[in-house]
Amino acid sequence: MSILRDNINAGPSGFKKLLSEGFIEAAGVFNGMSALLAQQAGFRALYLSGSGVAGAMGLPDLSITTLSEVADETRKITSVSGLPLIVDADTGFGEAINVMRTVRVLEDAGAAALHLEDQVLPKRCGHLNGKKVVEMEEMGKKIMTAIASRHNPDFMIIARTDARSVNGLDDAIERALYYRKCGADMIFTEALESAEEFLEFSSKVKTPLLANMTEFGKSPLLSSSELKDLGYSAVIFPLTGFRVALKSLQKTYETLIREGTQRTFIDDLMTRRQFYEVIGYDEYEKDDRDIFNMKGEKDD
Repeated sequence: MSILRDNINAGPSGFKKLLSEGFIEAAGVFNGMSALLAQQAGFRALYLSGSGVAGAMGLPDLSITTLSEVADETRKITSVSGLPLIVDADTGFGEAINVMRTVRVLEDAGAAALHLEDQVLPKRCGHLNGKKVVEMEEMGKKIMTAIASRHNPDFMIIARTDARSVNGLDDAIERALYYRKCGADMIFTEALESAEEFLEFSSKVKTPLLANMTEFGKSPLLSSSELKDLGYSAVIFPLTGFRVALKSLQKTYETLIREGTQRTFIDDLMTRRQFYEVIGYDEYEKDDRDIFNMKGEKDD
């Protein structure tokens, strides 16, 4: 069965292997189709943003979405893509006891890794003002709970700190070192404000580091090669594809309502054949024919 064989999810072991081989670029995706397009483009890892899940539902990133909704999107993506998926688990959807269930649900949904952040509920987008962070020890309990809760030791627990914008860089570094001691496999520091800050952070926190290159935020848009040179292990582009899609949709709908036809922008559309190629339509049809032609042996 070609589809099932081709889409075996790389999962935690695949992500850990990638990390051991070198720098990882993870494309932000928001559904199964975007995951397939990222995979086709050559990305080797994917990222599901909490803000993207909320945004696709027409909601703000203010802890409004639920674990079940994030798990559903995780499952939809991992069921069609063979690439390892990092999932934004916000604050763990509650206290340390809630983190236990969050880890197990997202691991069962096919995620390769998740990250937890040290914001106070309700959390805010990491690049907006007005954030608050919990005490270090409270976040430490969540990390230790997450580590103890995972079934697969390769399932990576990434600790994110939002302290840079709240208490300054020194506190973010102190927290990162503490979170590492609590067992975090990787550290994600949010909203650093210059290349110099990225370098200072990596020089003091000697562990795998994840960088966030979101647009229109507090961090400069550093390239993958620059981040690698600065001592980072991976980068996520959380909403780049989503924002491009939104802008294109907005323009398309405005033109369609104004002109009443697709004729002026038909060349901008993905054709039916191109769409079928991305989703593997012909392979599904072949599987269907193979199933139809299956014959069992009769007893004599």
